[in-house]
Amino acid sequence: MVDAQGALKKTPLFNLHKELGARMVPFAGYDMPVQYPLGVKKEHIHTREKAGLFDVSHMGQVKLHGANAAKALETLVPVDIIDLPVGKQRYALFTNEQGGIMDDLMVTNHGDYIYVVVNAACKEQDIAHMRAHLGDDVELEVMDDAALVALQGPQAAAVLARFAPETADMVFMDARVIRLDGVECLASRSGYTGEDGFEISIPAAEAERLCRLLQEQPEVEAIGLGARDSLRLEAGLCLYGHDIDTTTTPLEGSLIWAISKVRRADGERAGGFPGADVILGQISNKDWSRKRVGLVGEGRAPVREGAELFDADGHKIGVVTSGTFAPTAEKSVALGYVATEFSALDTSVFASVRGKLLPMTVVRTPFVEQRYYRG
Repeated sequence: MVDAQGALKKTPLFNLHKELGARMVPFAGYDMPVQYPLGVKKEHIHTREKAGLFDVSHMGQVKLHGANAAKALETLVPVDIIDLPVGKQRYALFTNEQGGIMDDLMVTNHGDYIYVVVNAACKEQDIAHMRAHLGDDVELEVMDDAALVALQGPQAAAVLARFAPETADMVFMDARVIRLDGVECLASRSGYTGEDGFEISIPAAEAERLCRLLQEQPEVEAIGLGARDSLRLEAGLCLYGHDIDTTTTPLEGSLIWAISKVRRADGERAGGFPGADVILGQISNKDWSRKRVGLVGEGRAPVREGAELFDADGHKIGVVTSGTFAPTAEKSVALGYVATEFSALDTSVFASVRGKLLPMTVVRTPFVEQRYYRG
């Protein structure tokens, strides 16, 4: 998480962040920009309206080489990897033997190799997990010499097409090798904001130059981790270690959609992943004790992570795992877990905030419309 001397690691864009006036904070062992002079709220709104550039180089990037890479990776996730088409990306979960979620990740088939992006706080664990289980015929290449950036927002595609015209015809979850101002990069049309946009893996030596090019475009502002968090929460997207973790199964986490049909009990390649008995048992029995839900408050007071949730009779029924006052939705929104019997839409619950019980309602997520480009 930190270097050999115990200091925070720096991404290839550290000097650019400082030049742009970023406020830097420790995050997952890295010195990362939480906000720029524009401020979190304005950065959030700018991304929703134009285009934001995020440094996510702290994430783990890995290439898996070998004819059996897809088959081997499929043994670790409840997802269809073997039939993932070349040039497509898919959301996946590492599960443990208890059915808990070890991490969530993105998997891309680039033809000659499988490209995997894992969360920053989990990357050492995830890399060790893959090394231990993928087998000797799969070569794991950790991409320590690559930056990762996200260009997000309704004008992101127009900006990127100026430098990489071949990206214009990509749709959501497409992935390909592109040339960004002459530099070979990996790009996927995806992101963590609910907006259209791209995630781009760039050789570290070229990262600052290319990000300056992008950041100099009139539509683009540099965006920090603060707005990244409020954007993903409005989009109803989980933050690993908060909204999902090793104590939550995909069913409890409302991620049943992430379990591929081919891996379910009646599928062609049923089970065969860690915790399959637990997870498939929950699906067949429709039996789990708690569920992740979206919550909207009646007032403007933000309901933060850790706030306990109660029913009308004062019985504790759950806890908030992420919460804020959402700049675009203009309401207090949260994700949290409630006992299953309180998880139906429009159920009223109460959040304990500084000694007061604030009314909240169970709602469908996302809290703002997702605007991924599907063609």
